[in-house]
Parts: sequence; structure tokens; C-alpha cells
Amino acid sequence: MNKITNHLPTAELQALDAAHHMHPFTAGAALAKKGARVMTQGKGVWLTDSEGHKIIDGMAGLWCVNIGYGRSELGVVAARQMEELAYYNTFFQTTHVPAIALAAKLAELAPGDLNHVFFAGSGSEANDTNIRLVRRYWQIKEQPQKRIIIARKNGYHGSTMGGGSLGGMTYIHAHGGKIDGIEHIGQPHWWAEGGEMTPEAFGLMRAQELEAKILELGVENVAAFIGEPIQGAGGVIVPPSTYWPEIQRIVDKYGILLIADEVITGFGRTGNWFGSQTFGIKPHIMTIAKGLSSGYAPIGGSIVCDEIAKTVGEAGDFNHGYTYSGHPVAAAVALENLRILEEEKIIDHVRDVAHPYLAERWNALTDHPMVGEAKLVGLMGSIALTPDKATRAKFAGEEGKVGFRCRERCFANDLIMRHVGDRMIIAPPLVITPAEIDVLMERAWKSLDECYAGLKADGLFVSA
Repeated sequence: MNKITNHLPTAELQALDAAHHMHPFTAGAALAKKGARVMTQGKGVWLTDSEGHKIIDGMAGLWCVNIGYGRSELGVVAARQMEELAYYNTFFQTTHVPAIALAAKLAELAPGDLNHVFFAGSGSEANDTNIRLVRRYWQIKEQPQKRIIIARKNGYHGSTMGGGSLGGMTYIHAHGGKIDGIEHIGQPHWWAEGGEMTPEAFGLMRAQELEAKILELGVENVAAFIGEPIQGAGGVIVPPSTYWPEIQRIVDKYGILLIADEVITGFGRTGNWFGSQTFGIKPHIMTIAKGLSSGYAPIGGSIVCDEIAKTVGEAGDFNHGYTYSGHPVAAAVALENLRILEEEKIIDHVRDVAHPYLAERWNALTDHPMVGEAKLVGLMGSIALTPDKATRAKFAGEEGKVGFRCRERCFANDLIMRHVGDRMIIAPPLVITPAEIDVLMERAWKSLDECYAGLKADGLFVSA
């Protein structure tokens, strides 16, 4: 068996990467000039790059490596499944054991009557499924005009044409447009948009934008509302306590389907199996991916309530699917990942050990002269960078420039902490220990101090 431990010198790898590899959400020419950082190994919460640097991964890859890197059990399961049945589809009245077992396990774990799973290869694909699924549902209900899905500005639901359209990020829409029948309302981002309102009043106001939009569009035209329990890629925006109860009241009042995008918040991230449980949301569909397999294999899906599954299932063919829907190897790996999460009580560790300890350290970041707000739910956190805490001011100049400088200092200090605009965000593997949290926080403080000193020296620590 080939194990690639020896490799070309870093500069040669970077040159090959620049010559042939197109990166997501990246300026290719700028990266080619700088050179990508080449990751070669992972263990627990740690990554090793091609130069031998040990990096603490404060983002769990892309929010997904919940059980940590290097769990050989998943490789063993994948190899065994490849030997038994490497691939078969589920299109033509066939199925296989891993898909059956995983669907049953997800039905057991999911709250309420979410008892059915339509598999996909990613969260983006699953949200594309959701668009067709809710439109088909209303079509069968003899209300085909109910096609509009309402989402939120700055929400993220993937980067396919469907998922990217559901998302409210205009810079994605700018690259190729968006599909029709998607509308957006404001986000519950009190720090940036709440003005003089209390968080609770602001949360109610933003939720009530959904009711206003439904009435504007006509309830007879609105199929569903989709939202992340916590906006992840938007900057770990934790909604005020009033927000989700009011959203729930509105969808219940008007009979609108509710889709909870649990791609990031699912599988322990918020201290429960699903973010919907953390916030008391009762969705008709949940979008899942990422932590479903801890990133060890590409897999996603839609967990669907009894009513939608029954309605669609009894109406004939549902003309939708992917070559890799319920891929047997990915499904087997996901099952093993769920076993580890459950048997090793990793979600209990998040709730009882890691979150309380990180919260204490994380909230103390507001003592830093550049940090105005710290938010943490489970192991999903953000800080707002500001030149003036009292007024929640933005920095002068282009938004995100300060966040980028801070991220670069983190990377230089062997900490992966991401920036969204001028917010810094973390979502470490769920297995992180208090000792590892100490390392993460030491490097975070150092990076903030260096960024602050640089801004001061360059005359950039000024309000817009």
C-alpha cells in the first residue's frame, strides 16, 4: 500500500498547485504568487504542514472534522465497504445495507417526526434537493404557485446555483446570477445592524420581516423559509433569544414549510445533536452534511418529516437524485462517525467540558482593546473587531481588511482562525481538550496583539 509520507519540496508542490489546481473562493493569481500552505498530516485537533509546523485547527477543516483528525476506525470501515460493495446506486428500486442503516440511524437521532432521508453528496446538493422537494410537495397539494422560498441576507446554503441562490451573499450572486423564486429578508445580526435597539427587540423585528415578506408576496405563493440556526459562514451570527420563537410562530401561522440548514450546526456543534434542539426549532426539513461524516467522506442529505415524505412518496416518481446519493462507502463511514460521537459521549464533552471552559476564555477576549463582542454556542464562536467598542464602530476603509490582517497573524502563529469581514470565527473539533483550548487562546491573544500593534503603527486603528 502506498503511503505518501515523503513528498516534493514545498516550493515545487506550490508551483504544481498553482499550475493546475483551481481553488474555491480564492483569487488564483494572488495565491499562485504567494504559494498555498500544504497540509500533510492531521491528528486530533492538530495539522502538520509540509514544513513540519504544528498547527491547531480552530475551524475543524471547514466546520466538519467533529471527531478530530486521524481516526483510523473510519479508514478500516471504508476499506471493508470497498471490498464488499464499493458502489451501487439507489435509483432503480434497489438499495444497500449502508444507506438503509444510516437512514434508520438518522431517523432515530433527529427530533420530532423527521424520519426520512434523501441523501446527497454535500450540503449544497442537499439544499438543491430541498428546492425541488418543497416545490414538488406544493405541486402535489394542488398549489403549484407556491414556489417562492424566503431566505436571509448573509445566509449561506452552499455554492451550487441552487444553494448559492438560497444564500444571501451578493458576491456569490454576482458570479453567474441566481435562480428565480428566491427572496431574502434581513439577518438577525444585532452587533452590526441593531442600532439603538435592544437585542431582544431587534430579534423580534428581524423575525417579523418574514411575516411582512409573506404578506407582500402572498401566502399562496410562498413555499418555505430556510435558515441556519446560527449563521456560520456569515460570521457565526447568534440570533437574539426572541428570534427563532417568532420565526416558528410565523411559519406555523401561515402554514409555510421550515427548513433548518444544519450543515454546520448538526452533529454536536452546539452541544446537542442538532442546532434545532438548541434553539427549540421544529423544522419540516433539516439539511445535513459536514459533521455527518466528520469530513472523512463526502456525504450530505435532507432529513424530511413524515408529511412531506408521505405526500411526495405517494405521488409517483420524484424526479431528482445524484449518482452518489447514499454512496455505500460514504454511508458506512458516516455510520462509524456517528458511533464514535455516541459511544465516546463527545456531545456530552462539548456541553459539559469543552464549551464551559472555552466560554470562560473566549468571553475574556472582550478585554482586548480591539474586541467589542464575543459570542459562543457550543463550540462555535465569533468575536467582533472594532476601533470603538462603545459605538460598535466599523473600521475606516474596506470592510474585512482588518479581519484579513488578523487572520494572517493567526496563520503565522500556527492557528487556523477564520475571518468573515471584520469578525474572527472558530469552530474547533469537538474533541478539543482544556489544555488544547489554552494553546488556541494563547495563540489567539498573540495574534490579536500583533494585529492591533500593526494597525496602530500603520495609522489604521480608526473608525469609519
